[in-house]
Amino acid sequence: MAKKIALVTGSSRGIGYGILECLAKENWTVVMSDIFEEEKVAESLAKLQATGADASYVQCDISNAESREKALATLAERYGRVDLLVNNAGVAPNVRRNILETTEDSFDRLININLKGTFFMSQLFANQMIAWKNEGLADYMPRIINQSSCSAYTSSTSRGEYCISKAGIAMVTSLFADMLAIDNIPVFEIRPGIIKSDMTATVEEKYNKFILEDGGLPTRRWGLPEDIGRAAAALASGAFDYSTGQVINVDGGFHIRRL
Repeated sequence: MAKKIALVTGSSRGIGYGILECLAKENWTVVMSDIFEEEKVAESLAKLQATGADASYVQCDISNAESREKALATLAERYGRVDLLVNNAGVAPNVRRNILETTEDSFDRLININLKGTFFMSQLFANQMIAWKNEGLADYMPRIINQSSCSAYTSSTSRGEYCISKAGIAMVTSLFADMLAIDNIPVFEIRPGIIKSDMTATVEEKYNKFILEDGGLPTRRWGLPEDIGRAAAALASGAFDYSTGQVINVDGGFHIRRL
């Protein structure tokens, strides 16, 4: 059986790193990817490899077409296949502003990275996955997982551009799940809730109160990167292939409407 290759974008730390760890435990060869030169992620990559993971690195700025194409070409040469694409890379606003004050620069930045980047990474890799399938690549059953957020449906008026970018990913998932079903390439969406990471560190006090004191989540704890990683590993296993287009909420029950 051929070794399966998984690319996880934005994975030098945080949720993406947690996904790499969980996939590696399931015997995937994992590819860490981020916008940084390899020297800047060397410590993170070495830490992952020290766990026994078969791991490498490829630089990729998902908002840049040339960078996306270079990353795919590198992986095609290195491995001859990519069995799983996890579109995890994303950013939050540099400054939280309410929607009456949001700047076009901030809006454009989030749309270009979070939404446009996810769409065109999916397009690029989907076309290559179809080509590899048509070439008869052995034991090849590729999948795509998109990372959105509970912000896809939850209003946060202090970061509206983030919410819009994540809501768009929901449609990206539906579109590609529909388009690729004929080629037996399942596409899924994971919607994390409040996950302890660098992105939420600046609002830790706010979310501590919301989760631990106010009972804002049915499950009264922070989400962790490994919570997302385990969900991604389950989807990658093939157990849910007939559920293409499905959204998996990994949010401690936040999506449950309660009185």
